[in-house]
Amino acid sequence: MNYTLNNIYDPTLPEYLNEFLNYLGTIKGKSQNTINGYRWDLSMFFRFLKLYKGFIKENIEFEDIPIDDIDKSFIKKIRLSDLYAFISFTENYRNNGNYARARKVASLKSFFKYLCGKAKILDENPAAELEAPKINKRNPVYLTLEESKSLLSSIDGENKERDHCIVTLFLNCGLRLSELCSIDISKIKDDTLTIIGKGNKERTVYLNNACLKAIEKYLPIRNQKYDKINPTDKDALFISKKYRRINKRSVELLVKKYIEKAGLNKQKYTPHKLRHTAATLMYKYGNVDIRSLQKILGHENVSTTQIYTHVDDETLRQAVSLNPLSEE
Repeated sequence: MNYTLNNIYDPTLPEYLNEFLNYLGTIKGKSQNTINGYRWDLSMFFRFLKLYKGFIKENIEFEDIPIDDIDKSFIKKIRLSDLYAFISFTENYRNNGNYARARKVASLKSFFKYLCGKAKILDENPAAELEAPKINKRNPVYLTLEESKSLLSSIDGENKERDHCIVTLFLNCGLRLSELCSIDISKIKDDTLTIIGKGNKERTVYLNNACLKAIEKYLPIRNQKYDKINPTDKDALFISKKYRRINKRSVELLVKKYIEKAGLNKQKYTPHKLRHTAATLMYKYGNVDIRSLQKILGHENVSTTQIYTHVDDETLRQAVSLNPLSEE
């Protein structure tokens, strides 16, 4: 993971927040997106506290409230009631739903656990009893087998081979968007691909015949432009029109384009929904057990993977319909 000096120390943040963010990146191996989420949540928390406790007297925009002066003494006075007041503030004044508030609860719990266990500046953890809002689990949105085939058939144009390869890998391997963009040619060995996934963890992805054929068709076309490719991106599998490693936004746009071309709901399907599709199709048609699917998708907890068991609904419906009393 690459860090700039701004990633390591931000003078506009409290000292202990800087140390916590640095800990997340260097010790816990969290992604930059995850670290940015913690930075946003905890900065909002400290701004709220200064407002809530009457430290801000003048008329000032919330985002402009300075928090670099928050020290150990300030932190030691934080109580559980302050945390609940903040969560209430995010709901009533920031229009945060259950998911957003649950993320903020997770940020607070992680930060105060660090202050107690690692930084050792607190004797008691005010977030220990902090409860997160209940979140009702929702079934993942995914394409059916026929819709997936329709999507693949819709791909054409000057980047047809590249785009077909991208969508094929999404639909067959269940990659995250960031994982797909980060693929290096040197990491493809026979029918395996090594990627760095969420939490900076390395995992092996197995390539089926469709993936191998798509890569085989795309590589000669990619290599025709090899001399034009930016020196730092020579090993990148997917190259943009600017001859650099393709970025996440470009992939999002091309997926949206082909979703629309295939006549599917363009608001409903994203690269992440294609990951859901791959997982669902593997579980439904591949007789793969939930633990194996967890490993394929790179989920840390099997509870995350269990959302895909919803595909058993059709099996259950069929079982009920076959009850000998069903026609009575």
